[in-house]
Amino acid sequence: MTAQAVTPTAVSKRARLWNRRQRTLAAIGACALLLIALVFGSWLIGDAGLNPVLTQRNQPPSLAHPFGTDWLGRDMLSRSLHGMSLSIQVGLLAASFSAVIGTGLGMIAGSFGGKIDAVITWIVDVFFSLPHLVLLIMIAFALGGGTKGVIVAVALTHWTNLARIVRAEVLQINSSNYVQLSHRLGHSPFWIAYHHMLPHVFPQVLVGLILLFPHAILHEAALSFIGIGLSPHTPAIGIILAEAMRHLSTGYWWLGVLPGLLLLLAVKAFDSLGENLRVLIDPKTSQL
Repeated sequence: MTAQAVTPTAVSKRARLWNRRQRTLAAIGACALLLIALVFGSWLIGDAGLNPVLTQRNQPPSLAHPFGTDWLGRDMLSRSLHGMSLSIQVGLLAASFSAVIGTGLGMIAGSFGGKIDAVITWIVDVFFSLPHLVLLIMIAFALGGGTKGVIVAVALTHWTNLARIVRAEVLQINSSNYVQLSHRLGHSPFWIAYHHMLPHVFPQVLVGLILLFPHAILHEAALSFIGIGLSPHTPAIGIILAEAMRHLSTGYWWLGVLPGLLLLLAVKAFDSLGENLRVLIDPKTSQL
């Protein structure tokens, strides 16, 4: 009787666990496919729709042009996909540099402690105390804008949260018995950081890197929108939205609304991908 009473509960628990993991993996796969489609969609369609066709100016969304056409007759879907692909690539590069900075400083602060930890913590606090968007604009403007200015500005302003997380994880690992034993055996802090710290914090760094992507993409679009980001001749999503602002008052709503929704979709996909990956990796939530 006891076995019969326990077995259905165990089976139902395993079924719920499998369904939770299935849903998480399905969400990760769907977000990944969407982002791959956005990145490589412009490569598949090529330059089709990017050339001006004055006879097709300002056409509303239709089957031939799902996002409509602009004031020069260019297909807005093609321009939006090219712009989104470029913005994602720039955002990924900036977020990757930012993750390297945050991981490196967090591991150094947690491993060495003392004055080094105090200095890095002070630097993090200084960056947190400064207005984020103002600092972003100042760095990009000082570097002359362009692709390099955007990447450096985003990379230098988005590492602080990840540095704090990595530092906290390293401090916790540093007090464990096997790390203390490595210290007594004479291993250097760099050896301990590489062999003991990095494998443990890598899942947090991976999730943090993915969650940095939407911030990097949005700030790249914001810098391009105000004119100090990518070149105006480049079909980046921020430039497309900036150009559309001049025509929204005339009733051509699709010039700004549809590219903006595409940007929102990409940001939400990155955010959902990071959150689901965090749930899958974290031992506290992966078994719920």
